[in-house]
Amino acid sequence: MNRARPSAVALSAAIAGLALVAACGTNPYATSGAVQQVSLGAQQQLSASTVQAAPGAGQAQLVTSTVEGLGAVLADAEGHTLYRYAKDTAKPPKVACVDGCAEMWPPLLSDSPALAAGVDARLVSLVTRPDGRKQVTVGGWPVYRYAKDTGSGIALGQNVSADWAAITPAGEKAAAAAGAPAAKTSIGTADIGGLGPVLTDPAGRTLYLFTQDGRGSGTSTCDGACARTWPPLLVDGRITVAEDIDTGLVGQITRADGSKQVTVGGWPVYTYAKDGAPGEANGHGAGNTWYAMEPNGCKVDPSRRPDNSIATASSSGY
Repeated sequence: MNRARPSAVALSAAIAGLALVAACGTNPYATSGAVQQVSLGAQQQLSASTVQAAPGAGQAQLVTSTVEGLGAVLADAEGHTLYRYAKDTAKPPKVACVDGCAEMWPPLLSDSPALAAGVDARLVSLVTRPDGRKQVTVGGWPVYRYAKDTGSGIALGQNVSADWAAITPAGEKAAAAAGAPAAKTSIGTADIGGLGPVLTDPAGRTLYLFTQDGRGSGTSTCDGACARTWPPLLVDGRITVAEDIDTGLVGQITRADGSKQVTVGGWPVYTYAKDGAPGEANGHGAGNTWYAMEPNGCKVDPSRRPDNSIATASSSGY
């Protein structure tokens, strides 16, 4: 399978290559419809258990696999890594990931309890989703795929946020093994109706700039209550970007609390707490100081307004 090659930005990189920034208001990717993907690390190897029995019609299948850096995790019949969501509950099983969330994190559906290999059958069951469909549970936890995992042995969804983790055959959260490579932060793009292509974080959420920061200032003026509404995109490892983003635009700054924040085109970048799902850009134009960002590191035209359509991802997310 062909996969997009990641472009890494070393931790020591500051704001680099700003001369490469296209004129603001000119989006070189406006006509690009190709779907790209972001790789968040070294190749991950899958070793799926062999299943002797074939599942019945409408019956999902679980296998165990080993993903480098995570150890044993669960996967579906095609080898796609499965995940659990912290906002769901296991006792009793209850689903919280619906609508836009379920587009990025498709539930593993089944008409009957999943056929499992290498998994204690007593841990496997079903929960009824709000729309009436049946979703597989393991240890009580509803399980999901991640839309950006494009093949077997890939676990890009691991810790995309604190709420998501690959699930083990025992229903527990998979944890990175000691000595595993440092976490990585990915930046992608998505096409939002009314705005056009914008930058997105690893979970597919729209990224914004704050004009009061000042381009190239090297500092963020949004902290405290501001940072709770506009969470900065932090990095604790390498930064990878989709192929349609110039790596020369990407850098980082040190915030007042010592954390590292990603910059694009010289602007510190943020998400918006009131964006409930990928494809939303409710923060664009807020206070006449917050704007969604084009892939060239500039703000989206302030006169534009997003419509209600869900974004079509061209990154690795949604």
